[in-house]
Amino acid sequence: MDPQTVFCPNRECLASGQVGKGNITIHSQKEKRYRCNVCKKTFVETKGTVFYRRKKTPEVITRVLILLAFGCPVQAIVQAFEWDERTVRSLQEQAGQHCEELHAQLVEQPRDLGQVQADEIWVKAQGVILWLAMAMQVSTRLWLGGAVSAHRDQHLIRAVIEHVRACALCRPLLFCVDGLSSYLTAIRTVFREPLPTGKPGRPRLRPWDGIHIAQVVKRYARRRVVGIERRIVQGAEQTIQRLVQQTQGGGVINTAYIERLNGTFRSRLAALVRRGRALPRQEASLQAGVYLMGTVYNFCTYHQSLRVELQLPGQRRRWLRRTPAIAAGITDHKWSMAELLWHKVPHPPQLPKRRGRPSKAFLALKAKWLT
Repeated sequence: MDPQTVFCPNRECLASGQVGKGNITIHSQKEKRYRCNVCKKTFVETKGTVFYRRKKTPEVITRVLILLAFGCPVQAIVQAFEWDERTVRSLQEQAGQHCEELHAQLVEQPRDLGQVQADEIWVKAQGVILWLAMAMQVSTRLWLGGAVSAHRDQHLIRAVIEHVRACALCRPLLFCVDGLSSYLTAIRTVFREPLPTGKPGRPRLRPWDGIHIAQVVKRYARRRVVGIERRIVQGAEQTIQRLVQQTQGGGVINTAYIERLNGTFRSRLAALVRRGRALPRQEASLQAGVYLMGTVYNFCTYHQSLRVELQLPGQRRRWLRRTPAIAAGITDHKWSMAELLWHKVPHPPQLPKRRGRPSKAFLALKAKWLT
């Protein structure tokens, strides 16, 4: 137990989410509990992880989540580990929520994306058809997020474009999408910023500079592709060709990278398998499974196309393997599943409202921990 690597999880504490400040001490070695000297509350070591309030050991839970993230159906885990099906599904939902918070903390940070491809796939659920929209950065193969909805409409597309907006810097950015018109409206609506004028009222929203949009429309006949039409909807052709050259090393405008990612998700997530029996029941369970799979893909999986050759004189040809998170500069090593599940996401404090004038002691603590 190391108090210097733990933060206080109490959202009402002034020192919530701060690591290495000297406010955490060991309360019980046997029970693995810590104590915060600011709010005077104790918390267990597993607080803020997937293992919190779970009767199973962390090793068994890690194995189960590895199987779920690599396509094992829930029914098979129930038979192999003799668990209740509701236990497995609740564990998957809790792990998905944990991965969604981790994704928002580490992946949704401004960076130069270059080229982004987005697409949507249909998912057969129990009694209904759901739609899953996802986006990825082409140069690093980084999964940028996904959204689930019962309808393939503007709300679904705008939700996934919001994830891209959280990951993007104001740099030249190319969007490669299919022929769905909702992408054009969502991109032009989301990628705007207020232009302050100093006058009362809502400021005028100004669109980002350097946003380029290209569409790849496929024509089908008897379920086979018979033609591909490439359209430049917004932006200059020379700039688009330069972005394509920088991000994918040449070629033409395409959506092959996101389609390949769709195939990876369908092969590794049992709920997305075509004509399978592991159908999702609710949108929340599918959302949790998608974020569990997407986070494992970003942090715990080597990508063959991201490896780089090591220039070592006098030695054999060697390659350095990388994950999408390593290629994007988020981390410097491949994460294990246990490291992913033990990672704690800090949250800013949410102080309760107090009536009356605050005391001098409270103002001193606030100035110490919140400045």
